[in-house]
Amino acid sequence: MFAELLNRITSALVYDPQHPLLFTSSFFLFFFMAIVLIYPFIANRVKIRTWFLMLVSLYFYYKTSGAFVLLLIITAFINFIIGMEIHKSKSKSARNWLMVASVFWNLGSLGYYKYTNFIISIINGISKGNLPVMDIFLPVGISFFTFQIMSYTMDIYFGNLKPIRSFKDFLFFVAFFPQLVAGPIVRATWFIPQIRKKVSLDSETVAKALILIMGGLIKKGIIADYISINFVDRVFENPTLFSGVENLIAVYGYGLQIYCDFSGYSDMAIGLAALLGFELPLNFNTPYKATSITEFWHRWHMSLSTWLRDYLYIPLGGNRNGKVRQYINLFITMLLGGLWHGASWNFVFWGAMHGVGLIIDKFWLRLKISQTRIMKVVGLIVTFHFVSFLWIFFRAQDFAVAGQILHQITHNFNGLLVLEWFKGYRLIGIFILMGYMFHWLPQKFDLGVERFMKAVPIPVQSLIVALVIWLMYQTRTSDIQPFIYFQF
Repeated sequence: MFAELLNRITSALVYDPQHPLLFTSSFFLFFFMAIVLIYPFIANRVKIRTWFLMLVSLYFYYKTSGAFVLLLIITAFINFIIGMEIHKSKSKSARNWLMVASVFWNLGSLGYYKYTNFIISIINGISKGNLPVMDIFLPVGISFFTFQIMSYTMDIYFGNLKPIRSFKDFLFFVAFFPQLVAGPIVRATWFIPQIRKKVSLDSETVAKALILIMGGLIKKGIIADYISINFVDRVFENPTLFSGVENLIAVYGYGLQIYCDFSGYSDMAIGLAALLGFELPLNFNTPYKATSITEFWHRWHMSLSTWLRDYLYIPLGGNRNGKVRQYINLFITMLLGGLWHGASWNFVFWGAMHGVGLIIDKFWLRLKISQTRIMKVVGLIVTFHFVSFLWIFFRAQDFAVAGQILHQITHNFNGLLVLEWFKGYRLIGIFILMGYMFHWLPQKFDLGVERFMKAVPIPVQSLIVALVIWLMYQTRTSDIQPFIYFQF
């Protein structure tokens, strides 16, 4: 009996590729509870705290991606050394070559794991060849930690940051588990000054953290997973089996799903970090309230959009060399932003179209009429549907499937079927309506929830969190679904 129990515990502690560690898993609940039990004794013993959080973060990534934790450590070490050498070097030429070496390693490793088979398929398509596709496993979150590390060396290169002296501290910055695998992408200039500060949690911080964690669990574990498993995935897998109304609702559903999935992760990451005394940047700010594509990208995946702005758009020239060059820079930035999401022509098209949308925005926003109240409402509706249209290509397996969805919507649409659909998918419909309704509620609603959480005692706060977790498991109809952005 004891041997069997010990074997089960040991098996749970080892990486399982079929069940990677997720925030919404039972294992993570016990994992974080263990950290919280130990943390008060070391919270303000900075060296011990850093060692502890760095090691548990590496273990977290091991439970997520197995032996690829070694890739994370090696990449961190190479950039740590290069960062030191860039800062010490007095030669501009040497600094340039060191920066090239950093970019070569970072983008080279990212490119190998993420884009090798995509490049092979392009070569085969052009040459009519038959190069074999390679069996390559994509490490979870490689795009996120690669961009995070690149920001460190580039900030040193541009003179915005002095290198950190301790590899332990640097590895902690890179591997900090709440945001490691799906963001937010945290800049070294933001996080490193926090490493040596004293931790002081007040009731307001705890209340905000719990609200973020609960909100994230509701978004991901209840709304996103339920509408995905029970409706959205079915439509996107076989669009022709469903009517135009069902295809359109699935598109709206996916827009809500990806927002709840990704922002839910970010909310949980920010909340978990806050409970450990660290502040992470906001990553989402009700993006579907945007009245233009420009505003959408000021609200959606903000850590990526600001990264692309600061490390790609501005170095390309930004808006410094005339309007035409600005538009070209915008298009290139969004094209590469699309490619960052995955090795697929769908993502390239998605990014390119967002680039076109931003260019059109620059023309439109210069007109005074664009700032009137009625045009703001029109802008919100147009922006939402432009974004929703492009989600089709983001989610669809290929252009053929995207074409089928669009064909069903435009050629097989009967609005009278909406009520019939709602009868058959009542809970799905309620979740979609509630999800968008809460998204569009004014900010004072969130502030009211925050005030309530601050006012109630800790046992009641804990009970509310437990209730949310219980609801999440009640709505789960199959294995826990991985976060969408894990694949990026």
